[in-house]
Amino acid sequence: MKLQGKIAFVTGGSRGIGAATVRRLAAEGATVAFTYQSSGETADALASEINAAGGRALALRADAADVAAVQSAIDSVAKQFGGVDILVNNAGVLRLGDVSELSMEDFDLTVNVNVRAVFAAIKAAVAHMKEGGRVINIGSTNADRMPFAGGAVYAMSKSALKGLVQGLSRDLAPRGITVNNVQPGPVNTDMNPESSEFASSQHGLMAIKRHGTPEEIAGMVAYLASPEAAYVTGASLNIDGGFAA
Repeated sequence: MKLQGKIAFVTGGSRGIGAATVRRLAAEGATVAFTYQSSGETADALASEINAAGGRALALRADAADVAAVQSAIDSVAKQFGGVDILVNNAGVLRLGDVSELSMEDFDLTVNVNVRAVFAAIKAAVAHMKEGGRVINIGSTNADRMPFAGGAVYAMSKSALKGLVQGLSRDLAPRGITVNNVQPGPVNTDMNPESSEFASSQHGLMAIKRHGTPEEIAGMVAYLASPEAAYVTGASLNIDGGFAA
């Protein structure tokens, strides 16, 4: 129970890596508020599961692309629970296609959700953080390696997070707040199922030839959220089966 008494806020927490992260942080003792966009029944079921097991979880509807909605949700959680100790920016979008195929709407959505919304959530959360606060972004190994066509804009958005955490680590270190990225490789989720035709080509690029599990990613998030990671900041940590090796 390394996170006993901590208040965590997770964006996009109803499914996949987000849901695994919500479960893991709650299992470590944190009170976890998480957002969802459209999967209300799934989100409510997750919160009920955690509360029934003796944890504390709260599901909040907020579109990650709606800066005002996310900021309002964070402020509400801070008011209800007395602050925010851990922010996990998990919500993200994936739009693939070459430069002739992707629309400017695809580009804008990718930047708005994967970069702008991350900065906005951080800005809102750190206003409520005390010393020992943790900011953790779910990036992508594609920030370091994009070995197939069509992923330029997605890779760009995840690369932007590397510069963001490096700079913010300097800004927030005097307050005792760490800022890091977790960069998964292929993970078995709705967005990138291990059973898809695309999976085998991804495995051919990897040292460990399988998809990761959401729980494996959540384990690294839990480490960065813990007191043990107090000396880790400004880092982008790959957990990708050797995809970028």
